[in-house]
Amino acid sequence: MERTPARAQALAAAAGAFLKSLDDGQLQLAQRPFNDDIRYEWSYVPVRRGGLRLDSIQPHQRRLALAIMDIALSKRGARQAREIMHLETTLAEWEKITHFHHPTEVMLPRDPQFYYVTVYGEPGGKRPWGFKLGGHHLGVHITVIDGDFISPLPLFLGTNPAKIRHGPNLGHRILAEEEDLARALLGSLSADQKTLAIVDPVAPADILTRNYRAISPGAVPSGLTVSAMQGKQRTHLANLVRHYIERSPADVSANEWRRIEASGLDAAAFAWAGPEASGQGHYYNVTGPGFLVEYDNTQNDANHIHSVWRGYGSDWGEDLLAAHYHHHHAG
Repeated sequence: MERTPARAQALAAAAGAFLKSLDDGQLQLAQRPFNDDIRYEWSYVPVRRGGLRLDSIQPHQRRLALAIMDIALSKRGARQAREIMHLETTLAEWEKITHFHHPTEVMLPRDPQFYYVTVYGEPGGKRPWGFKLGGHHLGVHITVIDGDFISPLPLFLGTNPAKIRHGPNLGHRILAEEEDLARALLGSLSADQKTLAIVDPVAPADILTRNYRAISPGAVPSGLTVSAMQGKQRTHLANLVRHYIERSPADVSANEWRRIEASGLDAAAFAWAGPEASGQGHYYNVTGPGFLVEYDNTQNDANHIHSVWRGYGSDWGEDLLAAHYHHHHAG
């Protein structure tokens, strides 16, 4: 991993400005020790969680909180994240139009401000610290180590609806490329290749790794390896993986791409489940040495996306933290 001191310093400055804007009561909710196990707790469903909720603070404080996210993500990633938050209003309208009854007894509000922010540890300096912004269909988790190494994993984006079916934004798809790039790869495969790539005629109901704290390579099915793909197919696969990685800013995503290339992209594999035809429930993953991309669109008549980029051993910066503690506390 390469150092990214400018990005880390900008994150620390933004997090510090946000914390400085809070009163004592707000600060108790917004800041936790770095070694608190709550740092690993996350969910992409609309549940109450730890942290400071955006609807409980002033507009200028919300701007400061979201400014951290803007630095933590690429311009495209931050735009998608903000659109996902605002999609809660669209979802509320659609559920009213369709008389949708939520299966749980207590329905939490569909609210663009029903998102929680937490800072772990003290931003800046050489001690590890972290930032989390989470809520329905959004999970941004940043870990900063030694003041200049950044881990962006796990990073989750989801949408319901995946394709808006009413109103002025009719037809808009926030995560269009997450589906389209995978379909371009699937469509480029030969019949023989598809026998390896399509691992199940029925897609699972959700991503298989859910919101688990850690993942292992055996958690998802493995399909067609990159080594068995031809030139254009390899390009499609690389484009798909890079699209997920480039949810992070250029300096961070370049680091992650170098790490994937160094571990051997030929060993990665693409797996699809469900019918090939669009509009039906489908799933895919790309799994390789050290990383996982996973996507599912089956719920709400296949109009509800869950997508995540994760690392085997590198979620939450665990690999970088291990190196940090070995270097600073050995002996």
